[in-house]
Amino acid sequence: MAGITEKDVFHALKLLGLTLPTTREGLERAKRVQLYNWNPARCANLTNNPKAYMQAYTQAEDMTRKIEAAYALLSVVLVPDTEG
Repeated sequence: MAGITEKDVFHALKLLGLTLPTTREGLERAKRVQLYNWNPARCANLTNNPKAYMQAYTQAEDMTRKIEAAYALLSVVLVPDTEG
């Protein structure tokens, strides 16, 4: 966990729409909700303009990566494995 700051944790919480305390189930639900909201194909299909389509698709792909990273960070920091 070296290099993870409190600011990183709060940014990840904000991105997923969570507050402390949170549970593993709450974290997974927040991830699913955000991934649904930012699904690239879904976001891009809101327009018929090809340029706007690609911009929306690219933005949604970026948000999907950020959501996955926030989930990974929070799952390690807030709900660490007890095994091992």
